[in-house]
Amino acid sequence: MRRNDIAPYGSGMTARPHFFGYGSLVNRSTHDFVEAHPARARGWRRIWCLTGHRNHAFLSVVRDAATTIEGLMAHVPGGDWAALDAREAGYARVRACDDVDHAVADPVEVAIYSVVPGRWPMKERMPILLSYLDVVVQGFMREFGVAGAERFFETTDGWEVGIVNDRAAPLYPRHRQLSAKEQSFVDGAIAVRGLRIETP
Repeated sequence: MRRNDIAPYGSGMTARPHFFGYGSLVNRSTHDFVEAHPARARGWRRIWCLTGHRNHAFLSVVRDAATTIEGLMAHVPGGDWAALDAREAGYARVRACDDVDHAVADPVEVAIYSVVPGRWPMKERMPILLSYLDVVVQGFMREFGVAGAERFFETTDGWEVGIVNDRAAPLYPRHRQLSAKEQSFVDGAIAVRGLRIETP
Protein backbone atom coordinates (compact mmCIF):
# COMPACT_ATOMS: atom_id res chain seq x y z
CA MET A 1 0.00 0.00 0.00
CA ARG A 2 1.03 3.58 -0.52
CA ARG A 3 0.12 6.89 1.02
CA ASN A 4 -2.05 9.33 -0.88
CA ASP A 5 -0.49 11.52 -3.51
CA ILE A 6 -3.00 14.30 -4.08
CA ALA A 7 -0.80 16.56 -6.18
CA PRO A 8 -1.81 16.81 -9.85
CA TYR A 9 0.25 14.94 -12.39
CA GLY A 10 2.43 17.04 -14.64
CA SER A 11 0.19 15.96 -17.53
CA GLY A 12 -2.64 17.97 -16.00
CA MET A 13 -4.45 14.98 -14.46
CA THR A 14 -5.97 16.04 -11.13
CA ALA A 15 -6.70 13.95 -8.09
CA ARG A 16 -9.93 11.92 -8.28
CA PRO A 17 -12.37 12.13 -5.33
CA HIS A 18 -12.60 9.07 -3.09
CA PHE A 19 -14.05 8.29 0.33
CA PHE A 20 -12.94 5.86 3.00
CA GLY A 21 -15.73 3.58 4.25
CA TYR A 22 -15.22 1.86 7.62
CA GLY A 23 -18.65 0.40 8.45
CA SER A 24 -21.52 -0.83 6.27
CA LEU A 25 -19.77 0.50 3.15
CA VAL A 26 -17.18 -2.27 3.59
CA ASN A 27 -19.97 -4.67 2.64
CA ARG A 28 -20.01 -4.42 -1.16
CA SER A 29 -23.54 -5.85 -1.34
CA THR A 30 -24.93 -2.64 0.21
CA HIS A 31 -23.80 -0.33 -2.61
CA ASP A 32 -22.80 -0.18 -6.28
CA PHE A 33 -19.45 1.60 -6.00
CA VAL A 34 -17.53 -0.36 -8.62
CA GLU A 35 -14.14 1.19 -7.92
CA ALA A 36 -13.61 0.12 -4.31
CA HIS A 37 -10.30 -1.03 -2.86
CA PRO A 38 -9.14 -2.29 0.55
CA ALA A 39 -7.33 0.46 2.45
CA ARG A 40 -6.22 1.51 5.93
CA ALA A 41 -6.80 4.80 7.75
CA ARG A 42 -4.12 5.72 10.27
CA GLY A 43 -4.97 7.83 13.30
CA TRP A 44 -8.67 6.97 13.40
CA ARG A 45 -10.78 4.73 15.63
CA ARG A 46 -14.42 3.69 15.27
CA ILE A 47 -17.05 4.55 17.85
CA TRP A 48 -20.76 3.88 18.19
CA CYS A 49 -22.70 7.13 18.40
CA LEU A 50 -25.86 8.93 17.33
CA THR A 51 -26.06 10.82 14.03
CA GLY A 52 -29.18 12.89 14.69
CA HIS A 53 -30.89 11.21 11.73
CA ARG A 54 -31.35 7.72 13.17
CA ASN A 55 -32.92 6.28 16.31
CA HIS A 56 -30.16 3.78 17.00
CA ALA A 57 -26.39 3.92 17.43
CA PHE A 58 -24.36 3.90 14.23
CA LEU A 59 -20.64 3.86 13.53
CA SER A 60 -18.52 6.97 13.34
CA VAL A 61 -14.79 7.62 13.71
CA VAL A 62 -12.72 9.80 16.01
CA ARG A 63 -9.08 10.78 15.91
CA ASP A 64 -6.80 8.34 17.72
CA ALA A 65 -3.09 8.48 16.93
CA ALA A 66 -2.51 4.95 18.27
CA THR A 67 -5.06 3.19 16.04
CA THR A 68 -5.26 2.15 12.38
CA ILE A 69 -8.53 0.86 10.96
CA GLU A 70 -9.30 -1.10 7.81
CA GLY A 71 -12.00 -0.34 5.29
CA LEU A 72 -12.71 0.28 1.63
CA MET A 73 -11.65 3.35 -0.32
CA ALA A 74 -14.05 4.00 -3.17
CA HIS A 75 -14.24 6.46 -6.04
CA VAL A 76 -17.11 8.93 -5.83
CA PRO A 77 -19.06 8.24 -9.07
CA GLY A 78 -19.00 11.30 -11.30
CA GLY A 79 -17.41 13.25 -8.46
CA ASP A 80 -20.96 13.73 -7.14
CA TRP A 81 -20.56 14.19 -3.40
CA ALA A 82 -24.22 15.20 -2.99
CA ALA A 83 -25.57 11.65 -3.32
CA LEU A 84 -22.98 10.30 -0.91
CA ASP A 85 -23.59 13.14 1.54
CA ALA A 86 -27.29 12.22 1.47
CA ARG A 87 -26.50 8.57 2.28
CA GLU A 88 -24.28 9.75 5.13
CA ALA A 89 -26.75 12.29 6.53
CA GLY A 90 -25.76 13.39 10.02
CA TYR A 91 -22.05 13.01 9.30
CA ALA A 92 -19.47 15.64 8.39
CA ARG A 93 -17.18 14.99 5.42
CA VAL A 94 -13.57 15.34 6.60
CA ARG A 95 -10.49 15.52 4.37
CA ALA A 96 -8.27 12.52 5.13
CA CYS A 97 -5.74 12.47 2.32
CA ASP A 98 -2.72 12.16 4.58
CA ASP A 99 -4.23 9.36 6.67
CA VAL A 100 -5.16 6.67 4.15
CA ASP A 101 -2.83 3.97 2.82
CA HIS A 102 -4.03 2.34 -0.38
CA ALA A 103 -2.96 0.61 -3.59
CA VAL A 104 -4.58 2.95 -6.13
CA ALA A 105 -2.07 4.11 -8.76
CA ASP A 106 -3.81 7.35 -9.74
CA PRO A 107 -3.58 10.47 -7.56
CA VAL A 108 -6.61 10.63 -5.28
CA GLU A 109 -8.32 13.00 -2.87
CA VAL A 110 -9.83 11.15 0.09
CA ALA A 111 -12.53 12.09 2.59
CA ILE A 112 -13.86 10.24 5.62
CA TYR A 113 -17.29 10.76 7.18
CA SER A 114 -17.35 11.48 10.91
CA VAL A 115 -19.99 12.66 13.34
CA VAL A 116 -18.84 15.83 15.06
CA PRO A 117 -18.02 14.77 18.67
CA GLY A 118 -20.70 15.93 21.10
CA ARG A 119 -23.06 17.14 18.39
CA TRP A 120 -25.51 14.31 18.97
CA PRO A 121 -25.13 13.21 22.62
CA MET A 122 -25.94 9.58 23.30
CA LYS A 123 -29.29 9.02 24.98
CA GLU A 124 -30.72 6.14 26.93
CA ARG A 125 -32.15 3.22 24.99
CA MET A 126 -30.21 3.92 21.82
CA PRO A 127 -28.61 0.50 21.22
CA ILE A 128 -26.88 -0.92 18.16
CA LEU A 129 -29.10 -2.76 15.69
CA LEU A 130 -27.91 -6.34 15.34
CA SER A 131 -29.08 -6.25 11.71
CA TYR A 132 -26.67 -3.36 11.12
CA LEU A 133 -23.80 -5.01 12.98
CA ASP A 134 -24.39 -8.17 10.93
CA VAL A 135 -23.95 -6.23 7.69
CA VAL A 136 -20.78 -4.55 8.89
CA VAL A 137 -19.14 -7.73 10.17
CA GLN A 138 -20.14 -9.66 7.04
CA GLY A 139 -18.31 -7.03 5.00
CA PHE A 140 -15.16 -7.27 7.11
CA MET A 141 -15.16 -11.06 6.99
CA ARG A 142 -15.44 -11.02 3.21
CA GLU A 143 -12.78 -8.36 2.70
CA PHE A 144 -10.30 -9.09 5.50
CA GLY A 145 -11.17 -12.56 6.78
CA VAL A 146 -11.94 -13.63 10.33
CA ALA A 147 -8.83 -11.84 11.62
CA GLY A 148 -10.03 -8.61 10.02
CA ALA A 149 -13.45 -9.00 11.61
CA GLU A 150 -11.77 -9.48 14.99
CA ARG A 151 -9.78 -6.29 14.40
CA PHE A 152 -13.06 -4.50 13.69
CA PHE A 153 -14.29 -5.31 17.20
CA GLU A 154 -10.92 -4.44 18.75
CA THR A 155 -10.72 -1.02 17.06
CA THR A 156 -14.29 0.05 17.87
CA ASP A 157 -15.49 1.72 21.08
CA GLY A 158 -18.92 2.43 22.54
CA TRP A 159 -20.22 -1.13 22.90
CA GLU A 160 -21.70 -0.28 26.30
CA VAL A 161 -24.81 1.12 24.57
CA GLY A 162 -25.91 -2.48 24.05
CA ILE A 163 -27.31 -4.38 21.08
CA VAL A 164 -30.93 -4.99 20.16
CA ASN A 165 -31.61 -8.32 18.43
CA ASP A 166 -33.79 -7.37 15.46
CA ARG A 167 -32.76 -10.24 13.18
CA ALA A 168 -36.31 -11.64 13.06
CA ALA A 169 -37.65 -8.29 11.84
CA PRO A 170 -34.64 -6.25 10.66
CA LEU A 171 -34.87 -2.49 11.18
CA TYR A 172 -31.74 -1.68 9.19
CA PRO A 173 -32.85 -0.99 5.59
CA ARG A 174 -29.76 -2.58 4.01
CA HIS A 175 -29.84 -5.73 6.14
CA ARG A 176 -28.39 -8.92 4.66
CA GLN A 177 -28.77 -12.63 5.34
CA LEU A 178 -25.70 -14.09 7.00
CA SER A 179 -24.24 -17.51 6.33
CA ALA A 180 -24.14 -19.94 9.26
CA LYS A 181 -20.40 -19.24 9.65
CA GLU A 182 -20.90 -15.47 9.61
CA GLN A 183 -23.73 -15.57 12.15
CA SER A 184 -21.77 -17.90 14.40
CA PHE A 185 -18.83 -15.47 14.34
CA VAL A 186 -20.98 -12.44 15.18
CA ASP A 187 -22.76 -14.24 18.00
CA GLY A 188 -19.47 -15.56 19.36
CA ALA A 189 -17.79 -12.15 19.23
CA ILE A 190 -20.72 -10.64 21.16
CA ALA A 191 -20.69 -13.43 23.75
CA VAL A 192 -16.92 -13.49 24.37
CA ARG A 193 -16.95 -9.75 25.04
CA GLY A 194 -19.93 -10.00 27.37
CA LEU A 195 -21.84 -7.40 25.36
CA ARG A 196 -25.38 -6.68 26.45
CA ILE A 197 -28.02 -7.88 23.98
CA GLU A 198 -31.77 -7.39 24.30
CA THR A 199 -34.98 -8.04 22.41
CA PRO A 200 -36.70 -5.19 20.50
